[in-house]
Amino acid sequence: MLKTTIGLASLFLMSACAVSPAPKNTLYEAIGGHEKLVEITDNFLKEVSFDESLYVFFEKSNIPRFKEKWIEYLCVRLDGPCTYTGDSMTDVHAGKNINESVFNHTVDILTKAMTQADLDYPLQNKVLARLISTREDMLYK
Repeated sequence: MLKTTIGLASLFLMSACAVSPAPKNTLYEAIGGHEKLVEITDNFLKEVSFDESLYVFFEKSNIPRFKEKWIEYLCVRLDGPCTYTGDSMTDVHAGKNINESVFNHTVDILTKAMTQADLDYPLQNKVLARLISTREDMLYK
């Protein structure tokens, strides 16, 4: 009986002291970090490559550079441990005359890329909320 009581008490103490996983402090951590940003970016580029209305904006781009800078940009916007070393959003989109329709379609493609990377809708909404502040830097430039 004493062994059973001690055993149960030990089990109770161990479970009470068990360390639960640390909460994800940043959106970067919540989505899965760098690997998830790479997956989202790869999905996005794949979708763009099959989309005639968006492909024209990327066809003369240096895709490896775009990928690197987009991942940096996302990382910074999601409070990750990165530094963005690319051009400003205004400079990147200058002369492209992106309208509301193109912008919204790009958001749809990004949303699809996040869905393909298994981000749930609440996380997708948080990511989009972090990016929307640069909308004006992209439209009609």
